[in-house]
Amino acid sequence: MTSIRILLAGVAAAGIAAAAPAQAQSCIRPAEKSAFDVRALQSQLMVAALNCGQEDQYNQFVTRYRTELGGAYNTINSSFRRAGGQRALDSYITTLANAQSQDGIRQGTRFCANAAPMFEAALASPNNSTSLAQLAVLNNLSNPHGRDECAAGATPAAAERPARASRPARAAARR
Repeated sequence: MTSIRILLAGVAAAGIAAAAPAQAQSCIRPAEKSAFDVRALQSQLMVAALNCGQEDQYNQFVTRYRTELGGAYNTINSSFRRAGGQRALDSYITTLANAQSQDGIRQGTRFCANAAPMFEAALASPNNSTSLAQLAVLNNLSNPHGRDECAAGATPAAAERPARASRPARAAARR
């Protein structure tokens, strides 16, 4: 009877341990959060460029921050490979563009006037992802990624490492 309880406890512990990495993998790490913010800024500026005739400013932005934008996309891509896959990434990019467009519609005729200073600030920012992410946060840009940020103590290695049952649980499972 005792060995059955140990076995059941081990199975339950293994199940709980296996669920934790899945949850950790679905959260957004700090570097990923920054990349999502950079992508939100890029999307907002793209919508503004298309709707407000600011294609030249958008092209300057993309050219100047090519490395930062590429790095942000790669980080987001990795995040979705870890938790969601290509379909989720494609859905996020479409949803983000739609949310940015809806923001523009809600602002009505003020949208282009509101977007102009954002272009100026973006083009005046230092060449780094942090300043671009901060600009997105300061402008409260929509970012419908639908995932929570990881807990402060979560480490990437722990989040990606497969769960292992404790030594007593593995021993009980072999009995």
